[in-house]
Amino acid sequence: MSFGQQGGPPSQWDPWKPQSQQPWSSGGGETPDWAALAEASEIRNRRRRLFFIVGGALATVAIGTAVAMAVVSASGGDDEAAKPTSSLPAAAIPSATGTAPSFAPTSAPPPLDPKDFIASKAKDTAPLSAKILYPGTQLTMGSTVYKKGTTSDTKNCAAADTVQASLGKILKANGCTQFMRVSYTKDGVSVTVGVAVFDTEALATKAKSQVNTKKDIVKSLSGGAVKPFCNSAICRTTSNSYGRYAYFTIAGFASGKNVTEKDTAVFGIGNNLAEFTFRQIHRRGEAQASTAASR
Repeated sequence: MSFGQQGGPPSQWDPWKPQSQQPWSSGGGETPDWAALAEASEIRNRRRRLFFIVGGALATVAIGTAVAMAVVSASGGDDEAAKPTSSLPAAAIPSATGTAPSFAPTSAPPPLDPKDFIASKAKDTAPLSAKILYPGTQLTMGSTVYKKGTTSDTKNCAAADTVQASLGKILKANGCTQFMRVSYTKDGVSVTVGVAVFDTEALATKAKSQVNTKKDIVKSLSGGAVKPFCNSAICRTTSNSYGRYAYFTIAGFASGKNVTEKDTAVFGIGNNLAEFTFRQIHRRGEAQASTAASR
């Protein structure tokens, strides 16, 4: 049995048609035209390269157009923002040479000094008495409570029942205008404080400097809760001044016992009442300074 060729005319091969075929024979037919095949392949390669070049150029143009459109679209809403800095109004650029804001100086006056109001009669005009300076019926210093006795008040600073004669002489010579006394006691230990008032601080300071605390002393004041003391016994005495005031203390035992350096209770009551007197005089200055500042 033999196989013969199919009928019909032989197909014409076209290198650009995928369905065309180049006739060849598995037998002893004609040999393929290799030169023609190589030429056709080269033509296809050239066309493919040309397609890629043209397509790339078109894509680049399309991308550039899209970017340009995006830039125009983004800047179209605010023409001022798209302008270069040099074209903006001068006010839009902060100036480093601008003047700093200025503030008016404060006109609040300095606080008033309380001591100024207790340094002279001219300013120290508030009411004054022993009961005003030493109010109440007792005095608490820390955890210690002293019972208050009686008070005395006189314009005769050299009165014999108020001070020793030598102290009265000093007070009178320096123009003392008022002398106040008050007494306190605790557990059989008592103290009397005497306060001399002068017209100026200078006179009070001078009087204090002339006092000898061993002989120029204030007399003790008894009455109320305070029994007589320091009438003949040795007692502890002090003197000091602040502003236009000079103040003196005498402290000792109600039993009449002499005071020694070991008697800390006597020293304590004397020191506490001297400190309290200083504070009361200072508070007097504070109150008057506050009143003057509020006017």
